Amino acid sequence: MLRTHYIKDARSVEGEVSLCGWVHEFRNIGKVRFVILRDRTGLMQVTVKKGIVADSLLENFNFNREDVLQVEGELKENKIAPGGIELIPSKVTLLSKVERKLPVDPLDIVPSELDTRLDYRYIDLRRKIPSAIFSIKSALARSFRQKCTELGFVEIHPTSLVGAATEGGTDVFEVQYFEKKAYLAQSPQLYKQLCVMGGMDKVFMTVPVFRAEKHATTSHLNEIIQMDIEIGFADHFDAMDILEKVFLHMVSSAKKMKEEFSILNVEVNIPEEIKKYSYDHVIDLLNENNFKIKWGEDLSKEAEKKLDEIIGEDAYFIYEWPTSVRAFYSMPKNGREEVCNAFDFMYKGLEISSGAQRIHIPLVLEEQLKKRGLNPLDFQFYIDAFRVGAPPHAGWSIGLERITQKITNQSNIRECMLFPRDRFRIHP
Repeated sequence: MLRTHYIKDARSVEGEVSLCGWVHEFRNIGKVRFVILRDRTGLMQVTVKKGIVADSLLENFNFNREDVLQVEGELKENKIAPGGIELIPSKVTLLSKVERKLPVDPLDIVPSELDTRLDYRYIDLRRKIPSAIFSIKSALARSFRQKCTELGFVEIHPTSLVGAATEGGTDVFEVQYFEKKAYLAQSPQLYKQLCVMGGMDKVFMTVPVFRAEKHATTSHLNEIIQMDIEIGFADHFDAMDILEKVFLHMVSSAKKMKEEFSILNVEVNIPEEIKKYSYDHVIDLLNENNFKIKWGEDLSKEAEKKLDEIIGEDAYFIYEWPTSVRAFYSMPKNGREEVCNAFDFMYKGLEISSGAQRIHIPLVLEEQLKKRGLNPLDFQFYIDAFRVGAPPHAGWSIGLERITQKITNQSNIRECMLFPRDRFRIHP
């Protein structure tokens, strides 16, 4: 390794160190020259002064911003340096030189448009804000795995290539699979259900999914990361209880990243209680507050915004939706078939998760497909899987980019995907 320490860790080290990073700033005031060296953990002042270092080192100590260096030397106290410590170098190696004008300013002195920053994402990531966002996103994904494992779930890795549209829709990306047609998976839905039917009982996964929908909103992408669970011998209330535990753990874990949230100027609140509101109650609330909506309609963005104002809570569930507006595999409520055991989880005004108790009875599945004008024969493989002993089961999915967007208070979800894919963007 070229480095012995990251900058943050080096501050507590005595003796010689080797640090690597980018030239954040460079100053030349004659007999004294400074580099502020940056790596992903922080900044370190590198000071070259006549009479303290070799003359040859002083003469050759000239760099441009964003040049890449390895600096070997000894750390000394300096109260006016960043962090109260500076590095006196014995050797400086130029690893890579900037050869063109930077299209994005890593110091954020000159702001850039989002499209420009995404075109040059590899430079944009050197800025403090994207670095903070993706550190928080990493913590969210890690804490999701931690809590699911703690709750006794087994991690699985389903395929992203499927032979048919996994949710029965048409908005799929078609790929050539040798002599056959295949599709990029819209959802791991079928496969996590098959694992529960196979006796794995409690499974979770973090997977990419692909949706060929021609939208252009600030909360949709065509490739996203889903964090899913599926649990056997359970209904939608069991699934919501697990989601609440996992969500609270994720938010609590992320909140510990005080430096990153300080960079973003965001304060994280952890809900003391996450309430459950039935769809029936939600419709009543909206109508009582002069937002006219009929029972059976899906909630528009305007309706969700109004509801968020009425309820006034960061996080809440909406459960037991009209069967007609949910996926065909959502279990109808016993004794009230026009309602199904499906739910949405709202966080800061945006749906970040949805789930349901699934239909595990083949006859009911066929009936729901027919009611939607779909041919059960087109779903034969899916239906047949339930003919060999399928337990009642339920599950949900959290959109990793969406929860990251809301917890970091970003206006556009593209800020929360390293290399976002939408209908207009396929590079870099």
